[in-house]
Amino acid sequence: MPATAPRLGSALTRLLLVTAALLGALLAGAAPASAHAALTGSDPMDGAVVATAPKEVNLTFSEQVAMGADSIRVLDPAGKRVDTAEIRDLCSGSIVRYGVGLRSGLPEGTYTVAWQTVSADSHPIAGAFTFSIGAPSQTSFALPDQEVGGGLVGTLYGIARYLSYAGFTVLVGGGAFVLACWPGGASARPLQRLVVRGWLTLTAATLVMLLLRNPYTGSGELADAFDLGGLKSVLETKTGAALISRLMLLGAAALFVSVLFGSYTKRTDEKETKDLTFGLAIGGSVVAAGIAGTWALAEHASTGLQPQIAMPVDILHLLAVAAWLGGLTALLVALYRVPGIERAAVERFSRIAFGSVVVLAATGLYQSWRQVGSWSALTGTAYGQLLLVKVGLVAVLVGIAWVSRRWTQRLAEPATVETAEGQAAEGQAVEAQAAEAQAVQAVQAETVEAEPETPVGEAEDADPERAAQLARQRVAVATAREKRDRDADPDRTGLRRSVLTEAMVAVVLLAVTTVLTSTEPGRTEEETGRSASESGSTAVPERPVDIRLPFDTGGAEGKGTVRLSLNPGRTGANALHLYVDRPNGRPLDVPEIKVAFTLKEKDVGPLPVVPDRIQTGHWIANGVQIPMAGEWQIQVTVRTSDIDQTTIDKNVKIG
Repeated sequence: MPATAPRLGSALTRLLLVTAALLGALLAGAAPASAHAALTGSDPMDGAVVATAPKEVNLTFSEQVAMGADSIRVLDPAGKRVDTAEIRDLCSGSIVRYGVGLRSGLPEGTYTVAWQTVSADSHPIAGAFTFSIGAPSQTSFALPDQEVGGGLVGTLYGIARYLSYAGFTVLVGGGAFVLACWPGGASARPLQRLVVRGWLTLTAATLVMLLLRNPYTGSGELADAFDLGGLKSVLETKTGAALISRLMLLGAAALFVSVLFGSYTKRTDEKETKDLTFGLAIGGSVVAAGIAGTWALAEHASTGLQPQIAMPVDILHLLAVAAWLGGLTALLVALYRVPGIERAAVERFSRIAFGSVVVLAATGLYQSWRQVGSWSALTGTAYGQLLLVKVGLVAVLVGIAWVSRRWTQRLAEPATVETAEGQAAEGQAVEAQAAEAQAVQAVQAETVEAEPETPVGEAEDADPERAAQLARQRVAVATAREKRDRDADPDRTGLRRSVLTEAMVAVVLLAVTTVLTSTEPGRTEEETGRSASESGSTAVPERPVDIRLPFDTGGAEGKGTVRLSLNPGRTGANALHLYVDRPNGRPLDVPEIKVAFTLKEKDVGPLPVVPDRIQTGHWIANGVQIPMAGEWQIQVTVRTSDIDQTTIDKNVKIG
């Protein structure tokens, strides 16, 4: 005789334990991820020693970032702020660069540049580096120990992110299961409670994320969650708009749930039921896609390669996850708590789950290519390794689903002849009937002192204790009958076990997915690593070339100064920045500026460079090649009008 199926209480206890363990291991114990955007360059560079104080500090990022007034801070050796707090947008084409001006008259010493911003995919990033004017010195400024996005706020935000995914999965998948697989289940209280709890979980998690967003991307202090000024700033960001949109869509989802479990269950006319089913299917799909879009519009899919394709693909991916795993949760609840689930409903869900897996495979393959980019990133980055874990868990889920499908096929086979399973089911039914009889006898034993001549109705009216005893008796009989109906079919028992195992793996899969969404994609991590290795490949400490060249063309507004910066100031590729200033220090726009490099002792050059203007008084040229080390003559030609032009030069050691 097959062993009896586990009780729902023990099954839910195991699920809760697995959830708690995963949350603890993957959220609380994990270090904050560095997210999508990364710092790829700076001017001055980290560790550079410049001869004169620069007028501004520029930072270059791999992806677009959101900058505020305090996103870049420059502090002197005593820890006092020396920047103007006015962020300048220096972006040009695919170059993402921001700068902040410095106060005049800065003394020699080591200065610290501390920056903190939010990546385009909603994750906070921060860092710091130093440069020196004249010569290095001691500095008293110490960076905070806590990483941005970490601490208690980071842990709570991560848990809320996980619960939002879980709530979305249960809400959308549970509703789809009732509507597409088992319309009769709309009147089942356990399924109603499941979907409503999914809605409540997603709504509460979204509200928590909205409140925690300000401290999560800023101070890291939990008390700042109730700062109205900070909340207003959050609402002006892309992520804040996505969270508010999600709350609005959840209002529409509440209407869908009320109709699905309200008037939909009361329809008796077949045509009316069919029309309402069609309307709920269309409306529910639109609302579900809209909620999924709030993730796609604010996270990894919205930035990087091919966002116009990535965002719709991400929405399909989330909907497929919800249809599979959310429907699986609804099936699990139905198998354990609803005695009369239709076998055809299980078959329909099996087909939907198979289609969801196909969609997941196609969209997941595209997302993997987009976010990983190379085989080395698949095994050599945290994102790639987590992705391999996710793929492995999906493979395990598919394997268990295949076992569940076998049980479903057996469940759907008509019983034409008496089999060993049928005999076992009959034995279980006999045992369940015996248990029912024992339950009835146990309750009746409590009423042995009641007078047998008293009619039942009169006893209930005359004796409240007697009425309570009879009520317990009826509950015991109903419970025993439900247990008998549930356990009479061994195929149902096998299906329950396999679906329960699927649900446990799904909990782990959802936790890994949550961590994956907050991890820097492998493609970005490798590109950032290559930039760092290229800029730091020499054993000799790099010293950027930083010179000032006064000029006078003789015409109107013909006097000024050219500030030239060549980073990293070594052989190979360099970034050239030119700033043209008036005598009063304000930027001067000139019609033309050119540069040439000559190494006379080797008879090399002149090597011409024509920089590109990116804003008033600022020109830039990337990839300036210095073929060998030596004493190079740098010639700068400045033209201030059609006829006024001059060439100035200076010899500097490069490499």
